Amino acid sequence: MQQRPLTVSQCNRYIKSLLDENALLSDITLKGEISNFKGQYASGHFYFTLKDQECSIRAVMFRGYASKVRFTPENGMTVLVRGQVSVYDRDGVYQIYCKEMQPDGVGELALAFEQLKRRLEAEKLFDPARKKPIPRYPRVIGVVTAKTGAALQDILNILRRRYPAAVVLVRSALVQGESAAEDIAAGIRQLDALGLCDVMIVGRGGGSLEDLWCFNDERVARAVYACRTPVISAVGHEVDFTICDFVADLRAPTPSAAAELAAPDVQEVQMRLLEMEGRIKKRLDAQINTLSARVEGYRSHKALSSPAYAIDRWAGRLESLQRAMGERMGARLEVLEHRFSGIAGRLHSLSPLMVLSRGYAIASKNGEPVTSQAQVQEGDLLELRLKDGRIKASVTEKETVFLKERSDFG
Repeated sequence: MQQRPLTVSQCNRYIKSLLDENALLSDITLKGEISNFKGQYASGHFYFTLKDQECSIRAVMFRGYASKVRFTPENGMTVLVRGQVSVYDRDGVYQIYCKEMQPDGVGELALAFEQLKRRLEAEKLFDPARKKPIPRYPRVIGVVTAKTGAALQDILNILRRRYPAAVVLVRSALVQGESAAEDIAAGIRQLDALGLCDVMIVGRGGGSLEDLWCFNDERVARAVYACRTPVISAVGHEVDFTICDFVADLRAPTPSAAAELAAPDVQEVQMRLLEMEGRIKKRLDAQINTLSARVEGYRSHKALSSPAYAIDRWAGRLESLQRAMGERMGARLEVLEHRFSGIAGRLHSLSPLMVLSRGYAIASKNGEPVTSQAQVQEGDLLELRLKDGRIKASVTEKETVFLKERSDFG
């Protein structure tokens, strides 16, 4: 008998039921390399392909599970995924629905730490040039940490002992758990917004990597970066490093060390003041001794015992100045006379009178110099200037007739 045909939907659902009922495929762990990764930021889902050298399988990780992955999946990364193999009815393809994902060969938290560190470093959040100096004598010190933690008590005890003049503002915050990062970031922003703190300590006591993980959160890092108040990061023990340490203006190995870095020791300040007082007193004594010796010298000076001494001294100086001024003026006049003689000699050599002394004459008609024959006609009267006087002459057709001779210029 011929079988009754199935619809495509019926076929896909049947295959899906077979896979879903398979105990091995309902909870399986696969190792492979990520490719074609697509992180849907709007929905929060992960879509990717998991492959090895020969085969591949499609994979999906829905938002509820993807939000718990602390690192960022990337193409080429080898991971371990745990989930269920099933069929997507609509497309008729089987895929693994992932519930957990871990990097292969390295811890999930360590990988997430390195990824975030590289990204924030590329954005220059760790740039030493932007780090603010810690004030030497703060008036108000802010602290963001757990109110019931031992770290806060250590900080308060050290500040009371070292620098009791400072006022401490404590903003209690969660320092462990899923809500801790947002609470720490909010505490930093709130204390900074008050504008009262000269310096701020952010941190907690020691713990495991998971316990300290909230200080590796990007929200905390950006809150520290945006903080106008200088921030000292004090997370865990000396061997613990967090992203908060790299962004902060100063890292302290422990909360107790942070308190010591935030405020000076009042005893050391007092000793320093005493040393400064001693140096000032010594310097003032030396100046007083110098001035006293100078006054004593004035007191025994001849000018006080004999007024004529000062008058004679100034008279001698005046005479010396007068003599020096006379010598300088004489030398200056000699230079000027020499320069004047040279200029006068050059002017005399260029004088028209020198030309006339060599037998030349200057002719003029009606007061205007004659430089061309075209300026005169027969019968014109000319005046000739010679070296030692003027004569008048008339112009004839062939010769010049001298009418009158004078020996002066009158």
